[in-house]
Amino acid sequence: MSGRPDLNHDRLLGRLLGPAGPEMSCEECFEQLDRYVELELGGADPEAAIPGMRAHLEGCSACAEDHDSLRELLLSGGACGRA
Repeated sequence: MSGRPDLNHDRLLGRLLGPAGPEMSCEECFEQLDRYVELELGGADPEAAIPGMRAHLEGCSACAEDHDSLRELLLSGGACGRA
């Protein structure tokens, strides 16, 4: 062994302990998700505008899936009002 801590162990421990910064509920995440993705795709720093969202998305697979789906929809142009 090289004496380096196991990165998977550290990642698991971080998920168990939760975020060090601001915490966000799934409801708050859902309310801010559109804005967060728009900021992300616009090149802004979404974490500065919506603190705690990134940590929530890293720890909540359901919200992360919503984020990924919305991001893909907007990138594909699927939300431009076409019927």
